[in-house]
Amino acid sequence: MNVLLYLIPLALVLGAIGLAAFLWSLNSGQYDDLEGSAARMLSDDDVEER
Repeated sequence: MNVLLYLIPLALVLGAIGLAAFLWSLNSGQYDDLEGSAARMLSDDDVEER
């Protein structure tokens, strides 16, 4: 049971770090243009014509 004294706070700290990273990615605009990324993948702008 002593191991729970270490694991529960560790799990809470890791969860808080994950939540902070997710909120930072939201605020920095990582999820703003999801459709543009999908369209850029399909474009052939970098292919040379022969």
